[in-house]
Amino acid sequence: MASIIGHVVSNYNELLEHNKDPEVDSWLLMGSAKPIIAILLVYLTFVLKIGPKMMEKRPAYELKTVIILYNAFQVLFSIWLTTLTFRIDLFGQVFTSNCNYTDPPADKKFQFVLSTGGWWYFFSKITELLDTVFFVLRKKFNQVSFLHVYHHTITAFFSWCYVKFLPGEQGIVIGLLNSSVHIVMYSYYLIAALGPEYKKYLWWKKYMTWIQLIQFGMMFAYLMFTLAMDCRMPKALTYFFLTNIVIFIYLFSDFYRKAYTKPKKV
Repeated sequence: MASIIGHVVSNYNELLEHNKDPEVDSWLLMGSAKPIIAILLVYLTFVLKIGPKMMEKRPAYELKTVIILYNAFQVLFSIWLTTLTFRIDLFGQVFTSNCNYTDPPADKKFQFVLSTGGWWYFFSKITELLDTVFFVLRKKFNQVSFLHVYHHTITAFFSWCYVKFLPGEQGIVIGLLNSSVHIVMYSYYLIAALGPEYKKYLWWKKYMTWIQLIQFGMMFAYLMFTLAMDCRMPKALTYFFLTNIVIFIYLFSDFYRKAYTKPKKV
């Protein structure tokens, strides 16, 4: 048992030494866990308690211009995050080399996508917390669901942990899929924010959940592939991704069932 633990620790240290940018600790919000924990505590306190209480006797804020600009920014930001993966040979550097037990790629472009790209992905999860804040200010309390709050909280916190402790090649694939889906998702929100006259262009609303579920299915298949091939990647990262993906698949499937599946007549 001691030898197995020693091997795991040695493997983790080797991967961390190779993948982690030594300057990460000096980056914004990365020095310690205190800033991200404080941000998430403020977020949860506001969207679950202070915000609803504050809005209880106030009219809903319209925020149309703010939300249009916010969604436009998220679309452009997600497009930029997606294009980061075009800087590397995704198949050769993430799949082939790490699953054939050659040394992991160490060129500057790859490290930029892995570390710097990982930080920007983490930053995007911080900005996405505003989704819930806007729901509260507009008194859309029905949209502040457990699924919504859990999803935003866990992705923001784990994205920080990923950059800080366990940068792995899996994150590039997960980030690519998630950012691609967010291009579609925030495009939908942008069109919806333009006004009721654009509602006719939103006939595909229920398919948004399907897109999310397909995304999680692709992530699950990819991560299982890395385990089956015993790829040279941090397995702790793979197991955490898999755990959350299973949770997300359950929550999003449950949401789809409740929102779009008509109850059977008795």
